[in-house]
Amino acid sequence: MIRIGGATGYWGEADLALPQFLAEGNLDFIVFDYLAEITMSIMARAKAADPEAGYATDFVSAIVAPHLQAIADSGVKLISNAGGVNPESCGRAIKQLIEDAGLSLKVAVITGDDLMPKLDEVLAAEPAEMFTGEPTPPREAIASANAYLGAFPIAEALNQGADIVVTGRCVDSAVTLGACIHRFGWQRDDLDFLAAGSLAGHLIECGPQVTGGNYTDWHEVADTLHKVGYPIAEIEADGTMLITKPKGTGGCVTIGTVGEQLLYEIGDPAAYYLPDVICDFTEVTVEQVDFDRIKVTGARGRGVPDQYKTSITWADGWRAGMLGFYVGARAAEKARIFADEAVQRARRKLAAMGAPDYVEVCVEVVGDESHWGDAARYVRSREVAVKVGCRHVDRRATDLLMRELSGAALGAPAGFCAFAGTRPKSSPVIRLFSLLVDRGIADIQIHTADQSIAFEEPAVSEALIKRESEQASTREARASADGAQPEISNGSGVEQITVPLERLAWARSGDKGDKANIGVMARRPEYLPYIAAALTTPYVASRFAHFMASPEIDRYELPGLSALNFVLHHALGGGGVASLRNDPQAKGYAQILLDTPVSIPAQLLED
Repeated sequence: MIRIGGATGYWGEADLALPQFLAEGNLDFIVFDYLAEITMSIMARAKAADPEAGYATDFVSAIVAPHLQAIADSGVKLISNAGGVNPESCGRAIKQLIEDAGLSLKVAVITGDDLMPKLDEVLAAEPAEMFTGEPTPPREAIASANAYLGAFPIAEALNQGADIVVTGRCVDSAVTLGACIHRFGWQRDDLDFLAAGSLAGHLIECGPQVTGGNYTDWHEVADTLHKVGYPIAEIEADGTMLITKPKGTGGCVTIGTVGEQLLYEIGDPAAYYLPDVICDFTEVTVEQVDFDRIKVTGARGRGVPDQYKTSITWADGWRAGMLGFYVGARAAEKARIFADEAVQRARRKLAAMGAPDYVEVCVEVVGDESHWGDAARYVRSREVAVKVGCRHVDRRATDLLMRELSGAALGAPAGFCAFAGTRPKSSPVIRLFSLLVDRGIADIQIHTADQSIAFEEPAVSEALIKRESEQASTREARASADGAQPEISNGSGVEQITVPLERLAWARSGDKGDKANIGVMARRPEYLPYIAAALTTPYVASRFAHFMASPEIDRYELPGLSALNFVLHHALGGGGVASLRNDPQAKGYAQILLDTPVSIPAQLLED
């Protein structure tokens, strides 16, 4: 059995985890996940300005530097994708710290995910975006191109004796799976084991989201979140795992917290694609075996992809936004007049100059239920926040609207106020373009102080690829609108009551590019038929129609969890920093859905 601590979920996260893990002791590995598509583009711009930049500096300055001696004394190994677009520079910074401290820790750096040197080869076939069908972006606008590498190079780095492994872009769960492959000797065709290790990585890759953070039942742990515990996965050689957290820390580990995180940011749960294995999570079960200890079993591997997913980030014009506040009676109405006034002024000036209109203008009034669409309730709020954002091909146009917003205060309805500071600045719109590339395009290398070795991925047999293709024929059926509706007891003599979905289920939402996912898990299996009857795809489409560019929704079932997963396509205004919305990553979508009224027999709630 190995114990792996999940320390980070994004670049900039609080540095609470490592002291917890070092105090806990008896951990074999600590993993750090810093990367997202937005992060990669930021790092690419940083490297363009400074050849030594382009990695998660926090990993070096806030994690390794202050704790280096304790790391060495504990014997724990660190695995991190902190390398970003410049893993070699990150590795050099860590090696310098080790040398200065007079320690003998071995650092391994993994490269090969960066496909910018092979960009012409990647774009030669003029690929379309794999999710939207959009054409290939202009080459000169591309900021980064990175393949999502798998876990086997990480395992080999550990086999070579590395104490600290630094990678560039790998799939988030690979830092955990790599440790499992190293320790247990799992092979390419051990598909169920690889799926289990990937699931463990998925559960801990977002740190405290599996230990009470962003939890539907947040009120149960609200007074302890200031010291929230970070997750520990205890994994056996057969793939069985327990999720827990350090003793004495805040938060909780329950069926609800683990189930929510399992559902987070997945698409088809029967075909969750990763570089090393295509996972089937539909029969995964979670069991409370002790206080803050959840047993997870049932992950299955269905094949191995013969390609890497690759993410290209590219600059598509400019964006800018301003946040202000309105106070007083009819605050929301005044906020919208203020926004409209400034937008009209800016548009008149653009027209006078013969310039094109804004690509998009987005006005959202927080406090007036602007996130709720047709389900909004009238709220006579006397204080609201108003956000005005815009996109344009020319920076001068986005700067213009910011000037008009800043200059409209004295001629606007009474009650406008804002946090004092500088005028908002325009920034590039960074868009995501995803495609598939052949695995052989990546020149993977493992660098240590002693040597640099070429790493060849274990061969993917035709049999394993065939297993994947056999699954493809059933995918459309799994994603059919609502499947067969289960029988529910709504007959005469059965007292029905209507309750909010939150009383019957846990839920969490997240993003992948311009897609949103909402996972809904019944608190009791017998609730699921009534939840499924209420959450039809037409209903969910209507609930989020004001956010969606098209009504395309997939609904998937996870019988093992008594759960549903919804994937909303074209639902985030482009997603990430391409979006002008207050919620470009769908973090609030589950909260909106949890307000859904569900009819259920009263007796079920009384039992």
